[in-house]
Amino acid sequence: MQSAADQRRVQARRQQQENGPTPAAALAQARRLVVKIGSALLVEEDGEIRRPWLDALVADVARCRARGQELILVSSGAVAVGGRHLGLAGRSLRLEEKQAAAATGQIRLAHAYQEALAQHDITVAQILLTPDDTEERRRHLNARATFAQLLALGAVPVVNENDTVATAEIRFGDNDRLAARVAQMTSADMLVLLSDIDGLYSADPRHDPAACHIPLVRDIGPEVEAMAGSAPPGYSSGGMVTKLAAARIAMNAGCHMLIAEGQPKADGMESPLAAIEAGAKATLFMPSGEPRSARKAWIAGAVNPAGALVVDDGAARALRSGKSLLPAGIVGVEGAFERGDCVVIRTRSGAEAGRGLSAYASADIRLIAGHKSAEIPAILGYRGRDEIIHRDDLVLTEAPAKPQ
Repeated sequence: MQSAADQRRVQARRQQQENGPTPAAALAQARRLVVKIGSALLVEEDGEIRRPWLDALVADVARCRARGQELILVSSGAVAVGGRHLGLAGRSLRLEEKQAAAATGQIRLAHAYQEALAQHDITVAQILLTPDDTEERRRHLNARATFAQLLALGAVPVVNENDTVATAEIRFGDNDRLAARVAQMTSADMLVLLSDIDGLYSADPRHDPAACHIPLVRDIGPEVEAMAGSAPPGYSSGGMVTKLAAARIAMNAGCHMLIAEGQPKADGMESPLAAIEAGAKATLFMPSGEPRSARKAWIAGAVNPAGALVVDDGAARALRSGKSLLPAGIVGVEGAFERGDCVVIRTRSGAEAGRGLSAYASADIRLIAGHKSAEIPAILGYRGRDEIIHRDDLVLTEAPAKPQ
């Protein structure tokens, strides 16, 4: 009878034999990448930022952008950097000390990214998130719109958890899962977790020299979960357990994920993403769908509608042709809902045409219904989005008309 370790090795070989895209091809073909950088890669043990490593990463960012890819960086390191400057390095920190360290460290971290990216004429933007920003629909919609606008303007968002206000009970706890939530929120098609290990192994390679590297994972079942080890010592709060949790989030969102080594090589400072494209070992997690289809499925089935919008025939035709829902096409509003809530879209006959996330509260839609988007500022006193429901936040459905 095979031992558990032997069974994992058999599973590893089976994974290796499966055909699939290489990590290099998947990375090069991605349209929008989220790259997560851990503290252990970016920050020395004494709290100093590794400037040569950061410069190598930023060279990757510039190269990827030059070929038309959009990038979002999720970076740890604020607590480690701030702790050094506050004289807190070298000991276990209380929650309030971590928050104080994050407050001062985040400034230095953002400045380091600004300096490094400026060498390539790239504008950096800082975004600090809490779990509620990704889970609560209205805040999720706000953050998603901010990311979209920054990317459209050519900036590189640098994201971290808002440690200065998070508590031990509500915080993400690690930036692997934060990065996965950002990838989900922004409909990214590739998440790269740069780590101190070059992927998933059948067992912890630090303790088992016979452990097999897993190049491709299509499903995270009990066999794959059993391969996860404990978190390494040092600043890193993650480990393979949290990376698999991130992979599950990403795969459910239709996003590929890579676990790759980000440590500098002994023979030189090779850029970490360039190393993957040159054939360095990594583990690729394959989703079953695409980001857009996964988001549409979430809107269609996972959210309870809070109200309804009735549209005219012209608007219904526009929706079927792939357009967004504009205020001019709305002839009725049912229920009371807030910005970011999911609503049903119905035709005059009562048939369900679709559902989506509303960019306005019901009270505001009642005021601007039937009007052109250009009239919104004069009516509401502020300029919001031109669309009531953007096509990226809308899914068409097929449902019979309500009985008369």
